[in-house]
Amino acid sequence: MNEPRKSLDQPDGCAESCEEQFVRLLNAAHLRLRAYLLSLLGNRHDADDVLQQASVLMWQKFGTFQPGTDFLAWASKVAFYEARNFQRVSARSRLQFSEALLEALAAERAEDVRHLDQRLDALDDCIEQLDERNRQLLQGVYTENSDVASLAEQMGRAKQTLYNRLAHIRRALAECIERRLAEGMS
Repeated sequence: MNEPRKSLDQPDGCAESCEEQFVRLLNAAHLRLRAYLLSLLGNRHDADDVLQQASVLMWQKFGTFQPGTDFLAWASKVAFYEARNFQRVSARSRLQFSEALLEALAAERAEDVRHLDQRLDALDDCIEQLDERNRQLLQGVYTENSDVASLAEQMGRAKQTLYNRLAHIRRALAECIERRLAEGMS
């Protein structure tokens, strides 16, 4: 009788749902891991390459991950070692950090990554407080990727007027986020 096929290179000790669990956890952490690696490596393409390599390594080592613990912390550690290895062997990057600096940056960025969810929640709350007109402008520029010149034309406004309004909205959002975070930390 045929045995159920295991996925290629599935980690030892993983149940049938292991692959789904890994993909779910990695997808949830992907943007934070990418931002973390970008802050360590300083180059988007290098960060993407290292994240790809780190993801393969995470899958291979997923059997050592303790369910219920902080996946992002575990994945960040794997990504850190991949970034350090990349720095050692890479001759492509002109920017080479010392190992001590890379470790210091990693510790600082890991803390920033942990607070990202709080900042995003605060941003969502602050955007909700904006009037409809300002929310629509933000949505047009940042969600729909419309350029300001096109939006200005559609709205019958001068380009500079929209740039000024966006600057005002961004300042207001930054202040609102800082207030929310200060309230939450009190």
